Amino acid sequence: MSKSSIALSSIPPQALGALQALGEHLALARLRRKESQRNWAARLGVSVPTLIRLEKGDPSVSMGVYASALWLLGLSDGLAELADPVKDMRALESDVRQASQLRAARTRASMARLAKKKEP
Repeated sequence: MSKSSIALSSIPPQALGALQALGEHLALARLRRKESQRNWAARLGVSVPTLIRLEKGDPSVSMGVYASALWLLGLSDGLAELADPVKDMRALESDVRQASQLRAARTRASMARLAKKKEP
């Protein structure tokens, strides 16, 4: 089994659901624009079967194809915000925890130095 097939078979259900919702949204956007699958696939530079897989949220479709579809819709600006470090709450919480631990360690070290200075 190749590495990519292992990765694809172990996608978390929440991520798979998000991809399926994205695919549905892309299909709806195409339909609202009254674009045929053939025309939309040609504009994306993919085959109609690949477009169908994209619209189903198939994780084996490359991210570049999803990005191109979003670009065609004028929605690609949001891609850069997906993993914005400012929105990464787990990392921010970790940073705060580390800063608190460092502050506590420095406070203990300062208190120890003060205690040594006060000794006769």
